[in-house]
Amino acid sequence: MKEVYITKISKFLPNRPISNDEMEEKLGIIDGKSSKGRRIVLRNNQIKTRYYAIDDNGNNTHNNAQLTKEAVEKLYDDNLKPNEIELLSCGTSSPDQILPSHAAMVHGFLKNGNTEINSPSGACCSGMNALKYGFLAVKSGQTKNAVCTGSERTSSWMKSDTFEEELKYLNTLEENPILAFNKDFLRWMLSDGAGAFLLENEPKGDLPLKIEWMEGYSYAHELEACMYAGADKLESGFLKPWSEYPSDQWSKKSLFAMKQDVKLLGENILVKGVDSLKMAIEKHGVKPEDIDYYLPHISSYYFKEKLYQEMINQNVEIPWENWFMNLSKVGNVGAASIYIMLEELASSGKLKKGNKILLSVPESARFAYAYALLTVC
Repeated sequence: MKEVYITKISKFLPNRPISNDEMEEKLGIIDGKSSKGRRIVLRNNQIKTRYYAIDDNGNNTHNNAQLTKEAVEKLYDDNLKPNEIELLSCGTSSPDQILPSHAAMVHGFLKNGNTEINSPSGACCSGMNALKYGFLAVKSGQTKNAVCTGSERTSSWMKSDTFEEELKYLNTLEENPILAFNKDFLRWMLSDGAGAFLLENEPKGDLPLKIEWMEGYSYAHELEACMYAGADKLESGFLKPWSEYPSDQWSKKSLFAMKQDVKLLGENILVKGVDSLKMAIEKHGVKPEDIDYYLPHISSYYFKEKLYQEMINQNVEIPWENWFMNLSKVGNVGAASIYIMLEELASSGKLKKGNKILLSVPESARFAYAYALLTVC
């Protein structure tokens, strides 16, 4: 088995950062009324800026595959030519189409010659699953290198025309503000962007990051779907897919809008997250105090202190001073968040040889979690 190193990291954030005051102009006002939920959600998530693949005239500037292509091309240098990529593994929760696969579309834009492609599906963990496929390919010796990506282009899903039916009862927010989380909150959290890692079997570059191990856990056997799109959730908890509805119902029921069962989220996301964290680090004999940088992908700062408290409750406390996050600046970029977070840390000048970095990615779709431990070489 080979050792595997992240030897280069890149990111692509489209256009300019969008402030909280500009969001509704970009995404559109629903039913001619400013969102009552927006202020509630932004106060909780504490995101200040985010990025959209939409220009100042309201035109789309990139699709998801194009965002990913831009991030991959930033990896090119004298040590990596386009036609030298042996594996392209691309994760996203917002592909541009059902078929062809996301990685196939990215490869089509890259035009870099023949290569193996892989497209893990899912939500935020799809980016980590893309990384794990590349990690295992290089580790097993199947390839000498792999380019792994996470990306999202959710702005087009968040535009007002998608949510007209979903939010027609917006006036009930004043009576029960939690509906803002159920119906409206994803519009004020999600961001567009892409990140890419180059994996190699030799420690190249200034501060290569050795991937020590990766672990993943799903709780779908215990819990019903929490975040979903392309389906309607029935009273029983069963997800009825779009393909079982007449086509005239797709827009009337906003079947392709992203939705979140917030009650289910609040009851489970942190408890199961720390439970899986304990399993991962105990399996590999890692103690919380061994971790120099903890990079948690969280959707909102609303969960930050609650996550810390749950760590204390389960005796796996990682001190605050070891946490590294950039949610307030870039927003929730889903599958790309962990790539963009690690790129910022690696570019900060803070890392020293021997530092241990723990990547932690939850996925609320049906509660899955992915982890990776890195060592700075």
